[in-house]
Amino acid sequence: MNSRAIAAGTVIPQEETKKTNISLSLKKVVLLSLPIVSILVTAAVDLLVKRSPKQMLPAHPYLLYFLGICLVLYVGIVAASFFSDNLQKRIVYGAPFYGMVFQLLDVFNLVTAKLALLPVIYFPAPDRILQVFVKDFNLLISCIVYSYSLLAISWILGVSIGIATGAWLGFSKKADYWIWPFIKALGPIPPVAWIPIALVIFPSMYTGSVFLIFLSIWFPTASLTLAGIRNVNKSYFEVAETLGASHWDQIFRVAIPAAMPDIFMGVFTGTCMSFIVLVTAEMMGAKYGLGWYVNWQKEMMAYANVYTGLILIAGSFCLFMELMFKLRNHILAWQKGVIKW
Repeated sequence: MNSRAIAAGTVIPQEETKKTNISLSLKKVVLLSLPIVSILVTAAVDLLVKRSPKQMLPAHPYLLYFLGICLVLYVGIVAASFFSDNLQKRIVYGAPFYGMVFQLLDVFNLVTAKLALLPVIYFPAPDRILQVFVKDFNLLISCIVYSYSLLAISWILGVSIGIATGAWLGFSKKADYWIWPFIKALGPIPPVAWIPIALVIFPSMYTGSVFLIFLSIWFPTASLTLAGIRNVNKSYFEVAETLGASHWDQIFRVAIPAAMPDIFMGVFTGTCMSFIVLVTAEMMGAKYGLGWYVNWQKEMMAYANVYTGLILIAGSFCLFMELMFKLRNHILAWQKGVIKW
């Protein structure tokens, strides 16, 4: 083979590599630009399309303020991502979804504020919903603090007592024989069905609400902890006993760690239920809370405020679940590549 052929053979792959890198860079730029384009289109539609006279005008153009803040934050994150490959991969992966979200906001703005195709009283314009965040800021903060404190106390009690109950039933044949049938019978009862009893037994609405949310977390955590312990390989306990492990060591160092995937499944299920029960529990007569706020504004027919409360509940749930996923990934790091949920 002559030198010209060798040279040609070495140049062609380099050119192909350069073309591939250029195409990947262009694709990355296009993907990163999607949310920016979507934000600008949404802002342009809000500015250029005339507002329907059926929709009330907000005190300020809150939608444009919101879009401007989102644009600045996104551009800042994109700029920071050039110094972190992991961050850039996450932004590139999520960019199409972010763009779609702003386009949905654009469509909602068109349907409500501009064309008024939906009943105005039940479907307020986005800027009216955003206005509530500003006008009711202090009240919303108080409601968030109240709901979070109520949920935190109930969640800690439900998870800790649920794991303890499941471990007790898993290691005690007497408890499994005498107690588990009652738990199986009473546990599936919806927590909201206990409201009449909670109103009679507990001295305050706060403690009654804690009890209802506790039930929603406790039963799935206890039942799946029991299932996880029952599924632990018996040879683990035999090896631990051979090595001199005590009864408590077998519980805390063998059974519970091995049952952690099932325990987390129960905790996740209970957490989802707890947010449903939280809203109902706060409707029993609480003075604050996101559920109370949504119910109060619904009775006042202030649906912009209702949507604000729903957005905060959804955001709180997503944040809480994200923290739960990170905690699970940290504790179950030994199962990396195995977990499918």
